[in-house]
Amino acid sequence: MQVLVLPDGTRKAEVCDCRHQLRVNRLIERARIPKRYEHCTLENYSYQGRDQSLFLAWKAADKFLDGYPALTKESGLLFTGSIGIGKTHLATGILKALIMEKGVHGLFCDYRELLKQVQNSYNPQVAATELEVLAPVFEAEVLVIDELGAAKPTDWVWDTVAHILNTRYNDKRTTIITTNYADERPGAGAAKREETLGDRIGERMRSRLAEMCVTVEMQGEDYRRTAGRARFA
Repeated sequence: MQVLVLPDGTRKAEVCDCRHQLRVNRLIERARIPKRYEHCTLENYSYQGRDQSLFLAWKAADKFLDGYPALTKESGLLFTGSIGIGKTHLATGILKALIMEKGVHGLFCDYRELLKQVQNSYNPQVAATELEVLAPVFEAEVLVIDELGAAKPTDWVWDTVAHILNTRYNDKRTTIITTNYADERPGAGAAKREETLGDRIGERMRSRLAEMCVTVEMQGEDYRRTAGRARFA
């Protein structure tokens, strides 16, 4: 804490930069962002020379960040599209910016990993209960759920997804979601029937997401197969 003397002679206490940075670092650590995505920001998201929808998705992410929380009105974002087009990058970039710029308490969850943790809590040899696993998910001011729908759909999966989404909906908490599954079915002329997000999490929960999140559709080539391909130095 440092004390500033204003021109009128009054004194004002402010948190020094070092303490502010320590608080931000703690919030980033508690957000559990995977090392794979620690570098992701909105500033280093690459959309130049790629599909126009990727620029529009970046624009939507930037607008969301600027408007949070007053203008977003508890609504989140649902990024849809095929693999390798930067959905997770944008979601992580928003989360990090909200933490660093607005002091938000956020959390990153991989959908499949979260379900495994919940299932593991049923093991009598595991100390953590289901409630203890889900409490941070329920309580996070902003939650990122990555790859929603990636787990094989079962009645248990549907019930667990419904529990998470309904709790956050009722508590008016903001959720940012990425999924590889389309929001709608392809047209009648499509060569084959593709699974949709409703198939993977249940149509009732897909309807709930329509109230919770603004859908941002993304298209383009898999970045990991082109510029992001693994190579030696």
